[in-house]
Amino acid sequence: MATGAEMNGTVDAVHVSQTHTMAKADQPSIRLVEGVGVEGDAHAGKTVKHRSRVQRDPTQPNLRQVHLIHAELHDELRATGFDVAAGQMGENITTRELDLLGLPTGARLHIGDEAVVEITGLRTPCAQLDGIQPGLMKAALDRDEDGNVVRKSGIMGVVLTGGEIRPGDAIGVELPPEPRQPLQPV
Repeated sequence: MATGAEMNGTVDAVHVSQTHTMAKADQPSIRLVEGVGVEGDAHAGKTVKHRSRVQRDPTQPNLRQVHLIHAELHDELRATGFDVAAGQMGENITTRELDLLGLPTGARLHIGDEAVVEITGLRTPCAQLDGIQPGLMKAALDRDEDGNVVRKSGIMGVVLTGGEIRPGDAIGVELPPEPRQPLQPV
């Protein structure tokens, strides 16, 4: 892990889906491929793979190669009556004990022995979440004290350095230089 890591967390679970389904299957490990994303995942690629984005402009760079959600969101949703499990909301990596939503744009996650993912922005929850359970999309949104929308359904990133990732792997965070930019939807 690079020096300068300022926070730590762990990988709770890893997931992949070869098709454009919301849920991704739990795996014993996944492989990240530099500049591409998660090996074997429908969203891997140098250019956009999310169907709505492909329709608008298929030549856009893929800033959504890897989707991460904090397990604490699943805990919060279960506490309010939703039946959600890791991978069900479309994430590739479920983390624990790491404030993903508080990271700035450009933060680098050093995951396991080799992999490095650079954070590009927030995932915007979509109506497909209501296909899992009615009301889930609304539950994945909140408002801060100023009334601004808070998107809680995870963050997106690109793979800078590939590598194998497994549940239990450590995650170190390397913050970008100041001034830091808060995450925006990508």
